[in-house]
Amino acid sequence: MKTALVTGCKGQDGALLSELLRSRGYAVTGLDAGLGPDITRAEQTLAVIEQVRPDEIYHLAAVHQSSEEEARENVSLFRQSYEVNFFAFLNLLEAARLKAPKARLFYAASSHVFGNPPTEVQNESTPLAPDSPYAFSKVDGMAACRLYRERHGVFAACGILYTHESPLRSERFLSKKIIAAAHRYAAGKSQPGEKLTVGDLSAVIDWGYAPDYVEAMTRILALPSPDDFVIATGERHTVREFVEEVFRLAGLDWTQYVVENRSILKRASPVRIGNASKLKAATGWKPSLGFGEMIRVLFKGSR
Repeated sequence: MKTALVTGCKGQDGALLSELLRSRGYAVTGLDAGLGPDITRAEQTLAVIEQVRPDEIYHLAAVHQSSEEEARENVSLFRQSYEVNFFAFLNLLEAARLKAPKARLFYAASSHVFGNPPTEVQNESTPLAPDSPYAFSKVDGMAACRLYRERHGVFAACGILYTHESPLRSERFLSKKIIAAAHRYAAGKSQPGEKLTVGDLSAVIDWGYAPDYVEAMTRILALPSPDDFVIATGERHTVREFVEEVFRLAGLDWTQYVVENRSILKRASPVRIGNASKLKAATGWKPSLGFGEMIRVLFKGSR
């Protein structure tokens, strides 16, 4: 039986990945804040790797924030981001090198590593230009990944993930807020005159279906050698399109319930569309659901 260690197991991706791996006969050890050893501590990380001896390690735990949350680009946020997004992964890399040298590691990076890119579509060769604590920590996590695979021969691969959704998405994200509001309005549970405020209806997003993305993670670790891969749909959709489709499914005219207020955005929303052709060529991976199909699944799964 293969064994896997999944950090961030309580989050959307961690829960989906753990379920997928168990369905394939894996013994999965899940770690999260308050669950299991603290992987920001080197000695605890070494102990859990020695105990579990995983065949595969997925570092999905992360500290991040959405574009509508208060920007706290201060020392505290940098420290928190680096503790989880960088140092915890560094601990995993070193522990694997010492105690599980045949283990394969996956690092969940993000399209945020490209910052405000010079081109609308990005691939693995696009220059990294981090512009937030989250992005900086992810860039350095990718650097650690490359260092360990090139200098120490550790199988360490990076997935540069673009926005991906499922019914497990946290309530703090825009997609979930839109769907929850539509259900509330359709059920007549809203307050008189209540409106859903959205920061930028024209914002462009590459939206994918999260179960497809965790499938991509497993395919990347099944390759003969490790590398960095963009995980994205390559499709361009606006927040307005998302809102329109959700409210159509609810049988409502979205213009009667949604207002735009760009002042609630704490930072700009650059256009980031991913080119996953390298991943598709290497693994045969492709999204299983289109944009409209994905929204229908999200809508039905969030009742």
